[in-house]
Amino acid sequence: MANQVVEGFISGIHKSPFHGFSAEFAEHKIYNNGESTKHIDWKLFAKTDKLYTKRYEEETNLRCHMILDNSASMYYPQIKELGVNNLNKIGFGVLAIAALMNVLKKQRDAVGLSIYSNAYDYYAPEKGSERHFQMLLAKLNEVSRNTAPTKETATYTYLHQIAEKIKRRSLIFLFTDMFQTQKSDEELFDALRHLKYNKHEVVLFHLLDKEHELYFSFDNTPKRYIDVETGEHLDLYADNIKEAYKDEVKSYLNKIKLKCAQYRINYIDVDIKGDFSTVLNTFLTERNKFL
Repeated sequence: MANQVVEGFISGIHKSPFHGFSAEFAEHKIYNNGESTKHIDWKLFAKTDKLYTKRYEEETNLRCHMILDNSASMYYPQIKELGVNNLNKIGFGVLAIAALMNVLKKQRDAVGLSIYSNAYDYYAPEKGSERHFQMLLAKLNEVSRNTAPTKETATYTYLHQIAEKIKRRSLIFLFTDMFQTQKSDEELFDALRHLKYNKHEVVLFHLLDKEHELYFSFDNTPKRYIDVETGEHLDLYADNIKEAYKDEVKSYLNKIKLKCAQYRINYIDVDIKGDFSTVLNTFLTERNKFL
């Protein structure tokens, strides 16, 4: 499915303007006194009696770390069989990450992955090998098949831990619905700020089923609404609270956007009923800015 998402979307990304000493030869440059002699082209020296070093294009231009919220609220709505056009929030997040990994692999970029719920479930550092990519895809596939998600999650706790693990400057993508059972929004926002540590660039993809979670578009018949993380429920008619609900959600979203702007985090709202162009276009933009 990830290949299907990416196919035809990208014909090629510009190579990195940065050069290092890696595998792909780029050009010669004149040797300067004091530089390492490791990369001097001695064959060229024999022909020209001048010292030149080989300059290479660095294979790994970008380090990218994906973070996936695996809490119970991410499994809304209930889906029997995931498909490109039939996704819940966790399915969209998994497929978006897999699609981005597909692009990163083509560019020889390094990717890492963190998954959290009521624990720091999984961590893999940024690497660019084929074996590493296959390992991450296997883990994402495992998450997509999960039918018994954990309940409560303390998002801020694990975001702090993740921030401490990512040592080298990276482009960080966080996929979450920003619904948490913790009482303090400030603790969550402080954790988001921590992700900027070490000069990382952070993009928050806010995943929502907008029709229901943003606009509360349910028919006006009596229904039981259940909090999947706490088990609390309300029995009511949708029309009785729709406007108040929309106002409350709008206020919360505005607070998130304001904090993200304050911390220079790129906030992107994503409708899981839409396509993946928003995610992929954002990646292309951020990658060019990052490099």
